[in-house]
Amino acid sequence: MSTAQIPDILSPEFAADPYPAYRVLRESAPLLWHEATQSWIVSRYADVERVFKDKAGQFTTDNYDWQLEPVHGKTILQLSGREHSVRRALVAPAFRGSDLQEKFLPVIESNSRALIDQFRATGSADIVSDYATRFPVNVIADMLGLDKADHARFHGWYTAVIAFLGNLSGDQEVTAAGERTRVEFAEYMIPIIRARRENPGDDLLSALCAAEVDGVRMSDEDIKAFCSLLLAAGGETTDKAIASIFANLLMNPEQLAAVREDRSLIERAFAETLRHTPPVHMIMRQSAVDVELSGGTVPAGATVTCLIGAANRDEDRYRNPDRFDLFRDDLTSTKAFSAAADHLAFALGRHFCVGALLAKAEVEIGVNQLLDAMPDLRLADGFDPVEQGVFTRGPQSLPVRFTPVAS
Repeated sequence: MSTAQIPDILSPEFAADPYPAYRVLRESAPLLWHEATQSWIVSRYADVERVFKDKAGQFTTDNYDWQLEPVHGKTILQLSGREHSVRRALVAPAFRGSDLQEKFLPVIESNSRALIDQFRATGSADIVSDYATRFPVNVIADMLGLDKADHARFHGWYTAVIAFLGNLSGDQEVTAAGERTRVEFAEYMIPIIRARRENPGDDLLSALCAAEVDGVRMSDEDIKAFCSLLLAAGGETTDKAIASIFANLLMNPEQLAAVREDRSLIERAFAETLRHTPPVHMIMRQSAVDVELSGGTVPAGATVTCLIGAANRDEDRYRNPDRFDLFRDDLTSTKAFSAAADHLAFALGRHFCVGALLAKAEVEIGVNQLLDAMPDLRLADGFDPVEQGVFTRGPQSLPVRFTPVAS
């Protein structure tokens, strides 16, 4: 296949199955100018890793000024230097160590159990609609001390935000819906933030209101933008990850059996899912200077579209990269949820995903509880899991059958 025949990233053919196109891009066009998105497409592991790690300050997140700010307001992802490190220090404690263990693990466990209890006795469920799309949003709502009765609004907002981020073709209706979300979410959140400043509780929102580092505190707008980002990033990605883990395991029954017998393998199954079928397939950066990458030079001031989905299946980095194999020895699961990760699903460097350990906790608890409730879990007859999405990607439906067990 010549570069002229590579399916365009905006084409239905690419959306149906991007992996063959990723292979051709890596081999024949590792740096490709894409006219419609006005960006340089980068697809090899070494190049995407270099862009993300960016030790020389050659790449910025200025792209988020137009990609994120219209829907979230100004977020931590747009900051750099001391401003970024202080803001990250304000929010990070909730997502690691004692806060995560003591405060939020019980929240994760109870939310997972409540969802499973609704289908535990039925013998059938759709892991996507009955569980995955609801679980992480409910956890975040509880963490922030928001009313879970507003779940439908949260889900509608983050769906509109993700559609905005993935609106590579510039659909005006999608743009307008995303921009409306910013207004609606601010109208919802700002009064709650102000009330929480007056009467703090034992929740993440109260902690963000009170947090101070080097004399800096977060404004109402800062907190609102972070909560918006948390709902979208923490909802969509964990939702897709849980669905994809089960799709991958159900398509590889011997690996599902291994995980069922040895639950410590859930960590490996999650790490391999992040590599094999990452929830986010592309992340953009801006070049600050001319940069040499495989296949040519990216000029200063350009948008670079890093294809995580392509880089994570690079033959030069992984053996048999198109095979899901939780036992592979060229992926280190113990590092997979830190900035030393050897996959690219959480990005790398100073903008490594602050919620990686929260996602790991949600996935490990969720997968454990689902396997307990569905010990003989199997796909519904005749169902073949199909991924959907270009910017974010995962199964849209995953109907399963099982023999009900007593809770």
